[in-house]
Amino acid sequence: MKEYRVAVVGALGAVGQEMIKTLERRNFPVKTLKPLDVKENVGQEVHFRDQTVKVAESNEKAFENVDIALFAVANSVSEKLAPAAVTAGCIVIDNSSAWRMAEGVPLVVPEVNPEALRQHKGLIANPNCSTIIAMVPLKPLHDFAGLKRVIVSTYQAVSGAGAAGLKELEVQTRQVLDQQPIQPKAFAHQIAFNLIPHIDFFEKNAYTHEEMKMYREGRKILGLPNLMVNCTCVRVPVFRSHSESITIETERPISPAQAREVFAKAPGIKVVDDPADNVYPMPKDTSNQDLVYVGRIREDISSTGNGLTFWCCGDQIRKGAAVNAVQIAEVMQSMELI
Repeated sequence: MKEYRVAVVGALGAVGQEMIKTLERRNFPVKTLKPLDVKENVGQEVHFRDQTVKVAESNEKAFENVDIALFAVANSVSEKLAPAAVTAGCIVIDNSSAWRMAEGVPLVVPEVNPEALRQHKGLIANPNCSTIIAMVPLKPLHDFAGLKRVIVSTYQAVSGAGAAGLKELEVQTRQVLDQQPIQPKAFAHQIAFNLIPHIDFFEKNAYTHEEMKMYREGRKILGLPNLMVNCTCVRVPVFRSHSESITIETERPISPAQAREVFAKAPGIKVVDDPADNVYPMPKDTSNQDLVYVGRIREDISSTGNGLTFWCCGDQIRKGAAVNAVQIAEVMQSMELI
């Protein structure tokens, strides 16, 4: 089997670290691993398989003799370094939002639109975490019944805001219980024992940028430029794993029983749906694994047409980021695109 020289850019961040773990856990054929990070972190070590590897500086010259680069960095860094990596002959799989809506850049969820990878020009975009989690169950429903309209409400864990979000929830929880004053930093308001219907900045239409990512990215991934999409994104006091309530209207009828069968046969999904025994997807069960759990599958009783509602949960650091990126590399290997 061919082996690849792989770089991970942002190797010491939460997603970068998870990418390295995922490469090892999924046994991706890595010949050499090149962890890259900011200058201040050069010389630190990461563990990969049975060895430690020193971190090098992420700059324009870092991609010589690299076949695949997994990017887990801010937009500004990706905008600067991704073109340099492509010019050096490297395949870039980027987790930032910098290139997702760029013309000619495939935006890929491997279970949904792997064929888009054939159009790549050296750069592939990894979708937003909540978009990935929604697309995995929406695609098989579309194939069966044809999507017309999608309404999504997300319940997003604080880990989506990085290490600072995780720390803030931990600290604030103790502060509230000890009746100490709260000073929000990572979020606009107190997150402990609270919900914040605000992720990213507000656009001119009064939707947040996070909500519009679902709108724009979902249309591109599914190849449905006219799909009606409405989304509300909420930050919740959960450490890890995003949850989503999704309601759809379809061209053709689909019953809850048919939807369960569709989900059961679809890749990347685990059906967890037995409300009589209080069995349904929850963040505590979906953290630290790679599937999207789907349950609470039921008819949309408010719909005048073909309506269905379901609930899903997925680990946004793994399937919503690192795992999806590595899966893209796996599919490219199987399609002989690398």
